[in-house]
Amino acid sequence: MFKVAITGIGAISVLGSSRADISNSLKKGSSGIIVDAHRITMGFESPLTGVITGFNPKEWLSRKQLKTMPDHAVQAYAAAFQALDQSGLSIEDLQNDESGLIFGCDSSCIAALDQVELLKERGQTSLIGSGAVFRSMTSCITMNLNTLFKTRGAAWTISSACSSGGHAVGQGFSLISSGQQERVICGGAQEINWQSMCSFDGLGAFSCKTDLPQQASRPFDKDRDGLVPSGGAAAIVLERYDLAKERGAEILGTVSGYGFSSDGEHISVPGKTGLARAGAKAIKQAGLAASDIDYICAHATATPAGDAAEAENIRRLFSDSNPRISSTKSMTGHELWMSGASQVVYTVLMNQGGFIAPNINYKDGGSDAAGLNIVSETIFEPPRNALLNSAGFGGTNSCLVLKF
Repeated sequence: MFKVAITGIGAISVLGSSRADISNSLKKGSSGIIVDAHRITMGFESPLTGVITGFNPKEWLSRKQLKTMPDHAVQAYAAAFQALDQSGLSIEDLQNDESGLIFGCDSSCIAALDQVELLKERGQTSLIGSGAVFRSMTSCITMNLNTLFKTRGAAWTISSACSSGGHAVGQGFSLISSGQQERVICGGAQEINWQSMCSFDGLGAFSCKTDLPQQASRPFDKDRDGLVPSGGAAAIVLERYDLAKERGAEILGTVSGYGFSSDGEHISVPGKTGLARAGAKAIKQAGLAASDIDYICAHATATPAGDAAEAENIRRLFSDSNPRISSTKSMTGHELWMSGASQVVYTVLMNQGGFIAPNINYKDGGSDAAGLNIVSETIFEPPRNALLNSAGFGGTNSCLVLKF
């Protein structure tokens, strides 16, 4: 087993489009959630959403390159470019069989809708344009990044609902630790447009606290009433530790354990043992005991059932210890397919900045969060051994352990 280093991170987030801006937002407990007036006119039950400001796809890629990439794929490219730049690797360093790409993404909704509208407008399928085929595929991120970076190793997309990004990082870790790849750019992305969220909104799963949008996402709080949809992209450069050290790279931390499980119960209601089982596997692989974990970056999306189930899983796994816990979704909203990867970026930034980000909007967890050490204000101590939880529809769970 090879040790796996994190040498670069990047993200286009509702908290900012640079590492410095995102770190500052995390430290201050700033929210990226707004009320979208257009969603009100479209008949949404909840017009709340995360919003990305100041990102222009045309600043990153040419018009020809953008033809095959919807916004979230361009954001994934930008995040990957940021991470690659920080790692000190060049694009030429990726052009070999030992370099791979793995991203988590479970839909590309807007592109499919766009091609239907183009057909209605132009009246012939031949006039839709060739780029629409590639834009509408779930794997559009990795197929485009593979072409842009010219990697020759792994190149695929993992689709597992809201644990997609976590599994992508975990699989990148597994490929490197087993010796199958020397480096992998991994991450997750989620489109942020209203079209991708309308059916989800109809399920009644979104918060309706529109009076104070920045206080709407309330993970673990007893007054939580649902998640706030969000998105963007996050990317991480993972490398074989010895090779990264050999070339003089700055080691930001290590991915030391990856655990996965499925609930085998309900398609939308999370189980009370799945995350605990995945977490136990990740902690064991990392060579740690549960008591060694000092921070949990929780999945907690602010849904009543989901947060209660995660709390029960945490109590089950950490019966003899009480690590600090926060959900960055209190600030970002639920980044869905991106979230498992963004948690890696956010936790690395916490370590580098010497703080643990708060679970904002948390006042009283009630019986659901009883006994949990929820961080409601910024703590100016860095995480050292962190467990990152992510879970998705269908009961799919991913847990990562980061060591610093």
